[in-house]
Amino acid sequence: MLGNYLIGLREGLEAALVVSILITYLVRTGRASHVRNVWLGVAAAVGLSVAFGAILQLTAANLSFEAQEAFGGFMSLFAVGLVTWMIFWMRRSARGLSGELKGQLDSAVAVGSSAVVTLAFISVAREGLETSLFFWTAAQSVGSTAVPLIGFLLGIATAVALGVAFYRGALRINLATFFRWTGALLILVAAGVLSYGVHDLQEAGILPGVNNLLFDVSSTVPPGSWYGTLLKGLFNFSPQTTVLEGVAWLLYVIPTLALFLRPVTAPTPAPAAA
Repeated sequence: MLGNYLIGLREGLEAALVVSILITYLVRTGRASHVRNVWLGVAAAVGLSVAFGAILQLTAANLSFEAQEAFGGFMSLFAVGLVTWMIFWMRRSARGLSGELKGQLDSAVAVGSSAVVTLAFISVAREGLETSLFFWTAAQSVGSTAVPLIGFLLGIATAVALGVAFYRGALRINLATFFRWTGALLILVAAGVLSYGVHDLQEAGILPGVNNLLFDVSSTVPPGSWYGTLLKGLFNFSPQTTVLEGVAWLLYVIPTLALFLRPVTAPTPAPAAA
């Protein structure tokens, strides 16, 4: 549940900030009549994201066991790659995001209402589709329980509340610090999704070593215990982990965290001409 809450909070807040920037800029520049168009684009993006999640679920439900495992495994790998790219993109682009969106909005307003709807749709759909895929893959390890959905919706609700607070000026936090630490946690969540995806591919017979265990701590960390459930929900930790799952986890976490947590250096200015 906590892992899915983090997904909803982090990804939802990115979308909420985008919407807040667009609406605030329109209101402050005397073009509030276009706010309705922004909400139309947001609604369309949310609808597309929900439909995408439903398609993923229906597709998996109509496959054989081996095909389900293969589909879930490949989707997990794709989701990890996508969310990793987005984490690093936000780390690099967060400082200039507001100015970039305002420039795009000026151009869209000059074209017309449909362009504003399209801009809002694309800006939110990018986050929404990524979130839908990542949530779906993270929730597969839990099964048919509703707990992942509850955690995800609570994260989205928190993100919306924070977005409203930002818009009204009632909340000021260091967004760089927030995205830095939530990004680091999300990398650990993604590592769990990657490990589970590898296990799915092993179950499907695509990867070998499904019975070759790296460790088995089921007696120490029972899956039904509160701490076992916590580790499973947050990091997709499995008490029975194969060698290939463990290797994939380490090969992803160590370099990705090292690159993500390194200090961001400002570009060196070009030397002045003589």
